[in-house]
Amino acid sequence: MEPLAIKTNGLTRRFGDLIAVDNLTFDVPLGGVVGVVGPNGSGKSTTLRMLLGLIRPSSGTAEVLGDSIADPSRYAHRVGALIENPAFVPTLSARRNLASLAKLRGLPAGRVDEVLRVVELADRADDDVRTYSLGMKQRLGIAAALLPDPDLLVLDEPTNGLDPSGIVEIRALLHRLGEDGRTVVVSSHLLSELEAIADHVVVIRFGKLLFAGPLAELMRRAESHIEVQPESPADGARLVRLYRERGWPSTLADGLVRVDVDLTHGADLNRVAQDAAIVLGRLAPHTQSLEEVFLQMTDVPVASDHTFRKAA
Repeated sequence: MEPLAIKTNGLTRRFGDLIAVDNLTFDVPLGGVVGVVGPNGSGKSTTLRMLLGLIRPSSGTAEVLGDSIADPSRYAHRVGALIENPAFVPTLSARRNLASLAKLRGLPAGRVDEVLRVVELADRADDDVRTYSLGMKQRLGIAAALLPDPDLLVLDEPTNGLDPSGIVEIRALLHRLGEDGRTVVVSSHLLSELEAIADHVVVIRFGKLLFAGPLAELMRRAESHIEVQPESPADGARLVRLYRERGWPSTLADGLVRVDVDLTHGADLNRVAQDAAIVLGRLAPHTQSLEEVFLQMTDVPVASDHTFRKAA
């Protein structure tokens, strides 16, 4: 059997009458970046907290690195985690903050400079943390999680609140960490970020599992079409008729013709327009993003899923 970083079976967590996590069963392989995807309130953080042993499940079981979550002490030394915002003493330098954490955990002092290099903070290691940007503090939090040199790194919403440049920095860092051979589990409602770095995804909505598997497998569900815009809006209806005559499903909306064909048909669509003396202003292939696939899976109109769309 393929070695697993995480294995769950019927994992459930209730808070009174609220079922936050509902019968989750999925496997996560070792190595690479794993995205736990879902809108706010979907149960992502609760799931991660159960896997880390911070809260107990109401029912079901799970294993982390081959050991049951019933006894987190068996795998805790192999796991690094950043849950919520990292907390540091603002008047101490990054190096002194990490040195204190390493001493408390009985870890080698040499790990401090190693992890500072990994997160690219070595040149600011002796600056007070209060002078750090939010993105730098997030990277320092990841450095703290890396102190035990973990096989599994769990990060809950590591890009939350960051500006675009900070998001790019964290994304590049997570990509490097995944390439190093460790398993990096990242929860996020920013699907575009996970689409850029994840090898494997777990999709959750309202506590229920919608998908678990390689990102490439999920993206095979993405639909493709070609958008064609005639230079003259008056040609739109005629263009739709010409395409339909050739068996290509076409619709017209706001002067834009959508043709539901394989992306390789672009030249054919252009040729038909040219033969009919129709000048095209634009011809563009379109493949659904991870976000669009998600919304289609949940059968939720884009405009109605406010939390998810606003975050993405």
